[in-house]
Amino acid sequence: MTALDDLAATAFHNADSAQRARMLSRLADTELSVALTGEPEGDRIELRIFPLEGGPVALACDGEDRLAGFFGAPVAYAAMPGRVLAGLLRQEGAGLLVNPGHPSEMLLDADMLDWLTGVLSAAPEAAEARLRLTAPAPATVEALAEPLAARLVDMRGLIGGAALAGVQGKGGPSAHLLLIAGSEAGQQPAIAKALAEALSFLPPQPGGVDISFSDAAPPPGALRFELAMPEAPRSERRKAPPRLR
Repeated sequence: MTALDDLAATAFHNADSAQRARMLSRLADTELSVALTGEPEGDRIELRIFPLEGGPVALACDGEDRLAGFFGAPVAYAAMPGRVLAGLLRQEGAGLLVNPGHPSEMLLDADMLDWLTGVLSAAPEAAEARLRLTAPAPATVEALAEPLAARLVDMRGLIGGAALAGVQGKGGPSAHLLLIAGSEAGQQPAIAKALAEALSFLPPQPGGVDISFSDAAPPPGALRFELAMPEAPRSERRKAPPRLR
């Protein structure tokens, strides 16, 4: 099972829009092995395109072994992140078949890849300072907490902490703010772009969700995300062999 398979409790084309968006977001960050017509020549590659009824598609898997398994023999391939492959196929006007025969199988037509590359090119706007921060709306927590937590854990080492707060409005939050702590200034534009991408795949929230970098304590009631690695139970730690002195 791969990271994409783990998200495919329901097959991609039977999943709801939120689940499909999470799978596409993970696909963008996954290194894919895409079939070629022959071995690469320097930095030049030619994608192997298959003429399906719905239009031409390339074939890629999240592992070269899966790609070879589909063809029943080794095959020339190139490895690249899903976001890069989507951009190449957008230029070709072709779609993409991913992981055929596996839980995370998905067939993305040219229109879907065009949408995906558009989302991935989104750049975050700088968040203005908001003074009246409060607890996030329960509906926003329900919609965003789990997928945001998964994306933030991927950034462990780049950020020291994160919290989701509401921006006080009449009768409740009018918008939300994702507060990021413990990041280096030089890394912040890339972190903001990655989080903006993640939010683009999630259900839109009233007033939107801005991203802000601050080492100040989150406001009372903010949703704090746990980024630390869980400590192994004591019983499991005993299974490690003793050190020789």
